[in-house]
Amino acid sequence: MSSIEVIQRDSAPAFATKDGSTIREILAHRNSSIQKQSLAEATLPVGQQTQAHYHPLTEEIYYLLSGAGLMAIEDETREVYPGDGIAIPPGLRHQIRNIGTQDLVFLCCCAPAYEHEDTVLCSDLLDD
Repeated sequence: MSSIEVIQRDSAPAFATKDGSTIREILAHRNSSIQKQSLAEATLPVGQQTQAHYHPLTEEIYYLLSGAGLMAIEDETREVYPGDGIAIPPGLRHQIRNIGTQDLVFLCCCAPAYEHEDTVLCSDLLDD
């Protein structure tokens, strides 16, 4: 048995998270030997945004691969672009909107691993 574990992105089924984004969980306890964190690719279509939310237990890192976004964490907003990494500590409300002309695609790293039960929805942080 090989000790190198590889999950190909296209073999990971897409599903909607509680915040409304579509993700592919590339590595997590549901499909690999990884137990304490997860790595997923999220996609937001043009003009769409996640539902504002927070995670009581989980810290997240977003890493933008393509597109342009408007990121809100608590009362602060900032435009974000490919190559940007965003730190989201546990308990902070956050939301991201696609403000570009193509899909906004970003990696989500969560520790501990993403769970619907650790996602608490809240009122929007981004004005229309």
